[in-house]
Amino acid sequence: MARIGILTCSNATQELGCASVSCLGDLRKRKGAFELYPAAEPLELIGIINCPGCPTLAGPEKFVKRVRALTEFRIDVIHFSFCIKALCPFKEEYKKALETHFPDIKIVMGTHREHMPEDEFRRRVAALFGQEKKGMTDLILGKD
Repeated sequence: MARIGILTCSNATQELGCASVSCLGDLRKRKGAFELYPAAEPLELIGIINCPGCPTLAGPEKFVKRVRALTEFRIDVIHFSFCIKALCPFKEEYKKALETHFPDIKIVMGTHREHMPEDEFRRRVAALFGQEKKGMTDLILGKD
């Protein structure tokens, strides 16, 4: 049985509202990166965590601390979600930190099937972040 953890992008989940539905759906259906597992092997999702956000000087340490929460529940594999794979400029740094601190955990880049090429996905995500977004300050100042 593969005991799986999934690492998602903090910006995608916290800022853009991704609920990991595609990741979880393809895990259940064994599509995308989950096709790697033999059909007879049961898959058990142990947990999903967000990355610590785009790192500061303490980024790798914050990352390791978050992953440690999953390792306490004996994961075998950690999947970097498609959004991490496609968007994260720090994915290689995170991967190295994982390999250093948790050498027995397999790392897989990707989760769900890729619905569009990575460059198109990056362009569309950048457009989402570029949209004007109103906040509490706008409400307080009557700019709604």
